[in-house]
Amino acid sequence: MYRIMIIEDDDKIASILQQYIERYGYEVIRATRFRELKQEYIDANPHLVLLDINLPHFDGFYWCRQIRTVSNVPIIFLSARVGDMDQVMAIENGGDDYMTKPFHLDVVMAKIKSALRRAYGEYAAPAPSSTDVLTTSGLTLDRARNIVEWNGSQADLSRNECLLLASLLAKAGRIVSRDDLLEALWDNVDFVDDNTLNVNVTRVRKKLEELGLPKVIETVRGQGYRLDLSLFDSSR
Repeated sequence: MYRIMIIEDDDKIASILQQYIERYGYEVIRATRFRELKQEYIDANPHLVLLDINLPHFDGFYWCRQIRTVSNVPIIFLSARVGDMDQVMAIENGGDDYMTKPFHLDVVMAKIKSALRRAYGEYAAPAPSSTDVLTTSGLTLDRARNIVEWNGSQADLSRNECLLLASLLAKAGRIVSRDDLLEALWDNVDFVDDNTLNVNVTRVRKKLEELGLPKVIETVRGQGYRLDLSLFDSSR
């Protein structure tokens, strides 16, 4: 049985979500210790987190970063904030998806099921093996540990960042369409805001730049993205 943790201080919204999610056979835990949510998360050990932004003491962005220090659990933000920058902040702070209030409960369930399938179900990554390590032109991606390495330096990736970079690495030098990348990250693209892909691409670009690989992910207007490592290929 999958365990869902709801971090929402509005008791009415949390109660509605809990009752609806439990109808589908999931166990639901509602956060109550808003000063120590990281420890409450560790104690609950959920398979997925629904996280509000406006919370007592510290906001959801802060707690998402705290959870990310101990887990790559899928985190879906649920917030009344509708601005693009709020969505950008949610993704940049480690969230996997973002929904605005008011929301349709059936869409919430679709996103929950999609995230669980990606993380643990039929679309989850296989057990670690040698094929979990991709290497192209000196750039190495360890998909089992969500780590990218270049020239002796490493960077940690979120689950979605790792999936995105793996898709680009597998077709290095070739264009990967936006549709293919969306499908690699989310199996149900009907409920995905296209801006979410842009944010993830920006995050991967930043981490590669910090490793010494600036501008290696090219935007091909109207088509998609291409990973071009030709200028940095140590084997040439």
